[in-house]
Amino acid sequence: MRTQVGIVGAGPAGLMLSHLLHLRGIGSVVLEARSREYVEQRVRAGVLEQATVELLRETGLADRLDREALIHHGIELRFDGVGHRIALTDLSGRSIWIYGQQEVVKDMIAGRLASGGTIHFDVEDVEISAIDSAAPTIRFRANGEAEELTCDVVAGCDGFHGVSRDAIPSGALHEFHREYPFAWLGILAAVAPSTDELIYAYHDRGFALHSLRSPEISRLYLQVRPEEDIEKWPDDRIWEELRVRLASDDGWTLTDGPVIEKGIAAMRSFVVEPMQHGRLFLAGDAAHIVPATGAKGLNLAIHDVHVLAGALATWYRTGDTEEMDRYSDRCLRRVWRVQEFSSSMSSMLHRLPDDDGFIGRLQRAQLAYVCGSTAAATSLAENYVGLPYD
Repeated sequence: MRTQVGIVGAGPAGLMLSHLLHLRGIGSVVLEARSREYVEQRVRAGVLEQATVELLRETGLADRLDREALIHHGIELRFDGVGHRIALTDLSGRSIWIYGQQEVVKDMIAGRLASGGTIHFDVEDVEISAIDSAAPTIRFRANGEAEELTCDVVAGCDGFHGVSRDAIPSGALHEFHREYPFAWLGILAAVAPSTDELIYAYHDRGFALHSLRSPEISRLYLQVRPEEDIEKWPDDRIWEELRVRLASDDGWTLTDGPVIEKGIAAMRSFVVEPMQHGRLFLAGDAAHIVPATGAKGLNLAIHDVHVLAGALATWYRTGDTEEMDRYSDRCLRRVWRVQEFSSSMSSMLHRLPDDDGFIGRLQRAQLAYVCGSTAAATSLAENYVGLPYD
């Protein structure tokens, strides 16, 4: 097989890149190790920045989003039993949308298939080679048969545990890691949300977050130890702990309901530099991971492929490689801005296991400043809704 751009991974990054290339008349083939059912049901992020929504609209993928997504104009920071609203839209002029990543993926897959796009699900033994040549190759198995895909360019959009990053020669990448001393126990519950806007709660027992997925589905999180055993957290214990950490002096109450999914996710930061080597370009989680506190993972991946699609379009149109050569530098500027914001949000809201009281007092001082200063609240709002694209 032959295509212009071979894309490994059918998550938001890979699918969006394929769609953006299609709109520019550039062919691509997407390879995905999981089944279509799996990637369409995989629950991940649910907060979309305004720039992400604008791009989905511009490219014709937002019809269902505009019907079903929840638009939020603020978030609440809650500590010491008192809620403080950060008026995102009033402070920044921009908003966020609540729409599950799995719904974004469904819309993207439907859009690609409707326009004749090629997506191979359930592929195995993916191997990328010859990335230093003008014709990199992706070998894989589909339906038990060995296949070979020759490309002009390969886009590695297959996540942190994918094969793309490992295809780059040893020593060519510089990796930056940070493991945080806390994790999130997250649940998806079949109950109407008890809030109209996200609640980020700082509590002596640990962080909690009340998020939403739809008018009927709630998404909630508790800070736990990275080594926590999920079996020690029956549903009743989770709801009781959420009630304690989200408690408010104004009489607000948390409504519980059936838990339809739960799991524990570690918090980490990870970045590789550069995000490209030869004819292989990394995008999304294959190149960077951010703590979930800032709600940035999906949005950062979409920005990556927005930049990459434009660079490839220029190359195909003019033969000029300048934008391709600058891909990593352009993306990393935003990656590190997002890393700083996500790390700062995490440090402000999570209790540290070795704190003797000093860090906790600093955190309360920071929360009070953010909630009491228009300048500080504006900075948080601008970063939370997402900075405009270059």
